[in-house]
Amino acid sequence: MKREKVSLIECREYDYKFVKKSIVESFNNLGGIEKYINKGDKVLLKLNLLMKKKPEEAATTHPIFTKALAEVLIEYGAEVIIGDSPGGPFNERMLKGVYRVCGIDEIAMETGAVLNFNTNSMEVANPQGKYLKQLTIVEILKEVDKVISVSKLKTHGFAVFTGAVKNMFGIVPGLIKAEYHLTMPEIEEFSDVLVDICLCGKPTLSFMDGIVGMEGHGPSAGEPREIGAILASPSPYHLDVVAASIINLKPIEVPTIKRSIERNLCTGTLEDIEIIGKDINKFVIEDFIIPKTRTLKLTTDGMPKFLKTFIDNMSRPKPIFSYDICIGCRDCEEACPPKTITMKNNKPVVDLEGCIRCFCCQELCPQKAVEIYRPWLVRKMIKF
Repeated sequence: MKREKVSLIECREYDYKFVKKSIVESFNNLGGIEKYINKGDKVLLKLNLLMKKKPEEAATTHPIFTKALAEVLIEYGAEVIIGDSPGGPFNERMLKGVYRVCGIDEIAMETGAVLNFNTNSMEVANPQGKYLKQLTIVEILKEVDKVISVSKLKTHGFAVFTGAVKNMFGIVPGLIKAEYHLTMPEIEEFSDVLVDICLCGKPTLSFMDGIVGMEGHGPSAGEPREIGAILASPSPYHLDVVAASIINLKPIEVPTIKRSIERNLCTGTLEDIEIIGKDINKFVIEDFIIPKTRTLKLTTDGMPKFLKTFIDNMSRPKPIFSYDICIGCRDCEEACPPKTITMKNNKPVVDLEGCIRCFCCQELCPQKAVEIYRPWLVRKMIKF
């Protein structure tokens, strides 16, 4: 298998000059900006703008990182468009709110980059897809020459880790994401869908903001954690292997990486990666908090349905709502793919029998009012 380059630069704070210098160095490590971008190219910076979160919460791509990358590209001669399809409805009002709270609208004004407000979608063929031979993506992709994925290094309650590959899920518009969750509720299949989408999006380069990442209950309810790294690569699959290794997570334990290995996109080890820059051992964080997503199958197909349902509901993880901090915004109800969350007395209630355990409710809760509960016996059996 061909060895892929991954640039690894040390950067400990969001100091604009230092971040910009590090991004220039990242391009140089990968062979120069001219190897990937032509002067005059329209380049989409596909950020991770999950929801309305302030930069210091470490849930979204930091605006200083975005500004530095945009300016490097603009100074080279490219036209930069900044965008994403956050969770929830994909409309101009939602985008304006997300851009504003995440600090991205100011970056656009300062750099001359253009914010994307095209909320149309299009159907495209995806011959490399395993499950998605055709899919719906945002229309802005046909208006640009190149796509650069700009992800955030975070853990994820459903997918274990969210990096360069999963970041491309944001080319799927708004609530259509929920349809893919509903169609493929198990992480094994859903992670293959994420690889399908990444293959369709074909990012020319993938950058990762790992200056400050998120550990624990990511991608939105975890805690910021200093990592001090900027990563970049032409291969999102190999970049994720390096990023996972930095947070002391075995790459094979990340579903999207495991699927990438099965599809011969990477080996899941550092053997097919040429790391250029700093020694990876300088960055490894041994006590990085990784969410426990493993579940146990305690039922069989031959069981009576009532018994199977009872055992599944007792043994599977489930969302628990903290009503004391819930503000009744209904975001969880709107984001729930199987529509099993209803509001009673302005508080969410979930029908566990229909819950597919995608935990979109936790991911998109602005108040961090959703926790994932796992029964005591299950925690012991999987050595929680």
